[in-house]
Amino acid sequence: MKRVSRFITLATVLACLLVACSHAASVPSPTPITAPRGWKLVWHDEFEGSAIEPSNWTFDRGAGGWGNGEAQFYTSRPENARQEDGLLIIEARQEKHEDSYYTSARLKTQGRQSFQYGRVETRLKVPKGAGLWPAFWMLGKNFDGKNWPDCGEIDIMEYVGREPDLVIGTAHGPGYSGALGLSKWNRQTTSIADDFHTFAIEWQPDQIKWFYDGAEYFTLTRADVGDRKWVFDQPFFIILNLAVGGTLGGVIGPDTSFPAQLQVDYVRVFEPANP
Repeated sequence: MKRVSRFITLATVLACLLVACSHAASVPSPTPITAPRGWKLVWHDEFEGSAIEPSNWTFDRGAGGWGNGEAQFYTSRPENARQEDGLLIIEARQEKHEDSYYTSARLKTQGRQSFQYGRVETRLKVPKGAGLWPAFWMLGKNFDGKNWPDCGEIDIMEYVGREPDLVIGTAHGPGYSGALGLSKWNRQTTSIADDFHTFAIEWQPDQIKWFYDGAEYFTLTRADVGDRKWVFDQPFFIILNLAVGGTLGGVIGPDTSFPAQLQVDYVRVFEPANP
């Protein structure tokens, strides 16, 4: 009996070690905070700890995507938004909630943190699947629910699951919003959802530059908007969300798996080191 007991104990220990190693391999190592050359860090969230920081983030709640025809109901439940293993997890679920059949989350720094100019950057992993529409974007601080697009919108990253090699950067303002937004489609050679990537803008008074994994792919200048109003000369707040369906997300694929997760390693804001 002693030999059997020892064997069971050893087997249990080995099994636990295998599970622990497998879990560790799936969790990315913390990304060191290294300011790009010429920049200094002014605000960040590394999503460490057990709870989403309320001094940084609040939630939008409701259905429909505010005119975008989205299928999900946004909640503030931990089932849809939580911190886990040093990541912010935004999780879309296929479930009945209120009058919707999907749930997800939309976090924003509105009323908490706002920024005017600088480098705004995230490292994240988008989910796979047609109908999934994760985004990292900004709205003018003066947004009141009714004054879009006059408040301005900067889409730092939009990804639509039906186009797995595509990331999109866009600016919206009066006279250049919605389908007329000033946009750049950035195709890759592999599926973007296969790994973590960095997405950033460098925002100056007269121009905005978009970056994917450190490579610039789009520059918008004040001159590019012509005689329309340049609304990117005021503070903006940050938004992270995972939509399901909608005008850009499109039809939800029959093979799209739920729950689906947008995994965010960090969000960081830098300003010029020598303004």
